[in-house]
Amino acid sequence: MKVAFLAPDYPAEMPHFVRGLAECGAEVIGVARASARELSPDVARYLSGYVQIEAALLDERAAHDELVEPLAQLGVDRVEALWEPLVLLAARLRESLGLPGMTRDVVLGFRDKQLMKERVAAAGLRVPRSRRAASGAEVRDAAEDVGFPLVLKPIAGAGTADTHLVPNEETLERLIEQLAHVESLSVEEYVVGDEYTHDCVSIDGVPAFESVARYFPKPLESRNKEWISPAQVVYRDPFSMPELRAGIELGRGVLQALGMGTGFTHMEWFRTPEGEAVFGEIGARPPGAKLVDQMNWANDFDVYRGWAQAVTQGQMSEEPARRYHVACVFKRAQGAGRIARIEGADAVRNALGPHIVEDALLPIGHPRRDWRATLLSDGWIAVRHPRLETCRAMMQTLVNDIQLHAR
Repeated sequence: MKVAFLAPDYPAEMPHFVRGLAECGAEVIGVARASARELSPDVARYLSGYVQIEAALLDERAAHDELVEPLAQLGVDRVEALWEPLVLLAARLRESLGLPGMTRDVVLGFRDKQLMKERVAAAGLRVPRSRRAASGAEVRDAAEDVGFPLVLKPIAGAGTADTHLVPNEETLERLIEQLAHVESLSVEEYVVGDEYTHDCVSIDGVPAFESVARYFPKPLESRNKEWISPAQVVYRDPFSMPELRAGIELGRGVLQALGMGTGFTHMEWFRTPEGEAVFGEIGARPPGAKLVDQMNWANDFDVYRGWAQAVTQGQMSEEPARRYHVACVFKRAQGAGRIARIEGADAVRNALGPHIVEDALLPIGHPRRDWRATLLSDGWIAVRHPRLETCRAMMQTLVNDIQLHAR
């Protein structure tokens, strides 16, 4: 099988998916704007071919028109994209080339947040009240209908970029001006509750692997408070936890409502104080920010290869072991400039030693990252343990006892 893979070198998880395809026997054709010599060795060694284009991949129409002929000549059997801004391009190429996979209309339901909610609501599933708005006047009108507090987010956004909690009219007016560059916004109800994920590899719409994680705190809060150390826990066996059952069933219902085919999905949902599961949003792509690696550490398997098996073989032979709860904590340095001092890390490493599965704090002297631009911030540490209480305690130790300072 020949698989055209759009943007094989970005984001950071993509080379692992390319590797997975190659290990399953696929010929992987990389597609990007950069030259082949600019690719990282981690991805280049797994490619059987490469197509460099002049158009930006983010320009869907231009990239499509430039790629149809070379991909047809290469005789590719599938077109895959796992970076959110490119999923519509991949679907459009499939349609033009007559290849299997989700259509552009189906993928649009995973990309357009308002259409997404309308289709999920039409299936009788609980979604936040929301309205689409393309101007300041429409935002104000939608806010009056939805009520405060509310959430403003891009219709076609990814992660928490340009996403804001709006408690009142004064904040709304400030954000209308600040978000003037966003073409279309979703104005939606703010749901009170804890925030979770439902991550899934599906084959013809049927889950082959499911994982549930919880954010500490909700991303909307950690995005707007620099002092917070965002954390997330991937649960060892979510099916054994009654409080997660409604969210798993919601996730399966959403996949059916949106016509999911074969691929990776990342859904976010809320569990209210009353135990109700409320849909947040979903993307037809894997999660970022180390969640895929956390799934691997939780299960002692390779979900990158499992996804590739689903795509190329129509089955997933990777077997999740369901052995560990895994916590990952992202640290943000205080101050500006370069990392000058790290407090508490050595003591924590000595205390948690065998339970640490990845330690990637930035070293002293490294420039601070922009904490608003990446959840990875100034590095992270991940730990795992079979007992949830122990895993949560280790997570809190990482949050409380390590401080990075910059100057």
